[in-house]
Amino acid sequence: MTGKGGTGKTTVAAALAISLATRGRKVLLCEVEGRQGIARLFDVPPLPYEEREIGVGHGGGQVYALAIDAEAALMEYLAMYYKLGRAGKALDKFGVIDFATTIAPGVRDVLLTGKVYEAGRRRDKDGGYSYDAIVVDAPPTGRISRFLNVNNEVAGLAKVGPIRKQADAVTTMMQGRRTAVHLVTVLEEMPVQETLDAIADLRSADLGVGNVIVNQVRQSPLTPPAQDAIGSGRLDAAAISASLAKTSIGASAELGVGLLEEGAAHAVRQELQTDQRKVLAGVDTQVIELAYVSEGIDMGALYDLALSLREQGLQ
Repeated sequence: MTGKGGTGKTTVAAALAISLATRGRKVLLCEVEGRQGIARLFDVPPLPYEEREIGVGHGGGQVYALAIDAEAALMEYLAMYYKLGRAGKALDKFGVIDFATTIAPGVRDVLLTGKVYEAGRRRDKDGGYSYDAIVVDAPPTGRISRFLNVNNEVAGLAKVGPIRKQADAVTTMMQGRRTAVHLVTVLEEMPVQETLDAIADLRSADLGVGNVIVNQVRQSPLTPPAQDAIGSGRLDAAAISASLAKTSIGASAELGVGLLEEGAAHAVRQELQTDQRKVLAGVDTQVIELAYVSEGIDMGALYDLALSLREQGLQ
């Protein structure tokens, strides 16, 4: 799941995980940016570098979460492939771990996506996959292609060896038919344009594009004629005050002016949404819309969003 900052991609990723965790299915929800956004959404303590059950889906499925930390992933990687163990901790004291995860190009993304790869290929005691689905709250649209295209990122760093081998394996998974990149946007010009650019970048890197999910869509309580009257200026504050005077609300000149200004801003917002919806109509993938939640996001809202995703075919 990717999207421009502020579009609500973490919220949508969490809702998708709940949606996928149906009829006993087991889903892993990962974050890779160190923001602990998943923990805040599910109202649980900060997530450690281990998989932890945080919720259930419709019909009794399980949602597990994992905050993937590049430094911890590198320590695990060194212990797994190089048998360093305590030596790895010594390297950390000398700053080698920090160098590898913040300066060496591509290594950080290899470690983050490599942990997702490991979870995706892990088997349980019965021989089946440990998880039925994995949802990744990935970096924003401006960095998503580079993040997922790990093979190219490490090509100049490691042409052979375990790091290159893992990068190749991760790339094969990311470009496989079972992997899709869903893009979250809102009906505003810049996020929509970034979504279109990201779709082009993903396809040029042979990465599968899933759905475009339009989040925070604001529904209008006004009829089209009312919106037109406000937008065209045919409705004035005096007329609003006169109408209100006939109700138990009462009226004042200030209230009429305030309502008219709010209505005009609303009309502009609705027109903007209409224009950007037309732009997205040109994409050759399914577009899903999620309503704006004015009360804020809590667990009830997450389940409502998950249900909306399922009803629109994302499950």
